Parts: sequence; C-alpha cells; structure tokens
Amino acid sequence: MKILCVSDKIDPLVYSASVKDRFADVDLILSAGDLPLEYLDFIISSLNKPLLFVFGNHHTAEMKYFRRSWNSSSMEALKEFPGCGAVHLGSKVVIEDNFIVAGLGGSIRYNKGENQFSDFGMFMEIVKIIPRLLWNRVFHGRFVDILLTHAPPKGIHDRNDKCHNGFKIYLWFMKVFKPRYLVHGHIHLYDLSDVRCTKWKNTTVVNAYSHFIIDAGENIWK
Repeated sequence: MKILCVSDKIDPLVYSASVKDRFADVDLILSAGDLPLEYLDFIISSLNKPLLFVFGNHHTAEMKYFRRSWNSSSMEALKEFPGCGAVHLGSKVVIEDNFIVAGLGGSIRYNKGENQFSDFGMFMEIVKIIPRLLWNRVFHGRFVDILLTHAPPKGIHDRNDKCHNGFKIYLWFMKVFKPRYLVHGHIHLYDLSDVRCTKWKNTTVVNAYSHFIIDAGENIWK
C-alpha cells in the first residue's frame, strides 16, 4: 500500500497534468495541513483516492465549516460550502483501507492565532479520541496505525523558535499508543540533507512537507 503525504506547499509535481501518471499507484492520501482545500480537491479529483486531512495554523478560514454546531446560521453556511471531497480528521479516528488513522491538527500556541494549542490543550484533544483508540485495541488488536498531525513531536524535526516547537504530548502518545507512523507538516525543508524520517521507539516520524510517499509494505529507510 502506498500513501501520498502532502503538507505546507503546493508541489508542482503534484499540481500538474501528469499527476495521474506519476501517482497512479497511490492508495491513500494524507494532508498534514496548511494547504488550501482547492488543492486537496484537485488531488482527489485527479487520483480518485480517499484523502484525509487536518488543518494547520494557516489556511484556517474554512475550519468553521467542519465544526460541530447545531445553530441555524452555521448549518446554513455548511449548506453553502461546496466541499472538496476530503475527510477532516481533526481530533477524530477513522479506518481507511484497513489502516486506523487518527488526526490532530494545529500547532503549538505562539500568538493569538486560530488552531493553536498549549501542550495541555493538545492533551485535551487527545482525550477526545482515547475511547475510540481503546475500542480499536479490543476489536482490532491495535490502537492506531497512523497519527496524522500538523506540528511535529517535541525534539523530533521541530525548530527552536516558538512557532515551530513540537508537542511534548505527542511523545507520550507514541509511547502509549504505538502508531506505526506519525505524519506531520509545519516544518519546511529547504535542503536535501534535512532529515525527513526519524525512528522513535515503535514509530516512524515522517515530515510530509511538499510531498512524500510512504510504501507501507516496504522499508522507507532504503
């Protein structure tokens, strides 16, 4: 199974007329945030494969359409929103192509912007999905296969500046729930020597910046 991971940058290799040929063997698409929904719509329309996404700390204007609310004004706005065919995975867990995927959007809090959390705030987002993770462990034999986030874990691929610090609570998540992969964005890569994949305990942490292919049936370290 091949997974196309994207985040943070509209990649000309993806956003092109040849995308169908270049990524014809992709089975699933994961977006780790900070990409316009129009871009995700293009990818879905071109590849005709399921796409799961979380919001980052930019391109958050459409978040209001994905919030659970029962007041009439938000319901009317939802009817007017054209959608893009992607599945929002923020603080949710789904099963897609026999992969259990959990999503946690947003970045560490660094100003008063939208979709930013303290470590405790992100822990409270994790609390929302713990019942489903425990259910998965009982009925599927494992908690989760992939954790899709926008920000990286603390000390893995993150940066020293406040905006690009990682979440310490993600280290706890990986230790307890043992996802096979943690796929994140937020950290831009400008050098071919920059580290994109890091093994931490039982989890391979992948920076999805621009685009990256995970072959779940092969060793991505080769």
